[in-house]
Amino acid sequence: MTAERVAPGFALAAVAGGVTAAATGRTPDSVLGKVKLLLTAFADDDELTLAELSRRTGLPKSTVFRLCQELVAGGLLERWGAAYRLGLWLWEIGQQVPRQRILREAALPFMEDLFVATKETVHLAIRDGIEVLYVEKIMGHRAVESPSRVAGRLPLSCTATGKAMLAYSSHHLLGQVVAAGLASYTPHSVATPMALAAQLERVRRDGVAVEIEETRVGHASLAAPVLGARRTVVAALSITLPTARLSVPRLSVPLRNAAMGLSKRLARG
Repeated sequence: MTAERVAPGFALAAVAGGVTAAATGRTPDSVLGKVKLLLTAFADDDELTLAELSRRTGLPKSTVFRLCQELVAGGLLERWGAAYRLGLWLWEIGQQVPRQRILREAALPFMEDLFVATKETVHLAIRDGIEVLYVEKIMGHRAVESPSRVAGRLPLSCTATGKAMLAYSSHHLLGQVVAAGLASYTPHSVATPMALAAQLERVRRDGVAVEIEETRVGHASLAAPVLGARRTVVAALSITLPTARLSVPRLSVPLRNAAMGLSKRLARG
């Protein structure tokens, strides 16, 4: 099986994380704030029309049109028929973000080894607030549709990568996750703080987080934490596969080995 590494797109984490003006009833006064709204509008879609951008941002069509023209000229957006897409320059500049670039470069050999050992989709994720942000993904021909994507976000509470990081983080972070409300993607998503706490205790005991159909029915994931120089969690490695192929004993060993290898490399600086 030939592995395909998905080219890491522009990390929308640089502009995402907030809510749109349409949702809050407020529009930013600065040009930079309006540009941020426009770019954030693409978090879930590859292309958007002028009308869709205006609706999502709460900005007048005339303002959106003027800003889009400038962003196209600067390479931040590009025209695609009657719609707009994020521009290639954003991808280029996004690759220079030190946290993402250094971690990805260190992790890729371990991710490739893990893919070879398991033949399943492999993810590298970091935490941003109370969300998981995926920064790299390797998949092969057996890969099936997954809710994750490079530069995509999912909640900490119902993902294997999120649970792996949450289990080795502070109680304050767990409190923030619970206070924000536990995300429910499927009937199997963790539903109560007590159930989540029990899952995290198992992660600390086993060194591996297991998520079965919590983000999408028919899918399961295993994840292990990646620790930095001060033994603080900096990322998580995961394997995602159809539930029918799930074998925790078979997958746990190569997953833990890859996470430990990456942790040691990061600890050496």
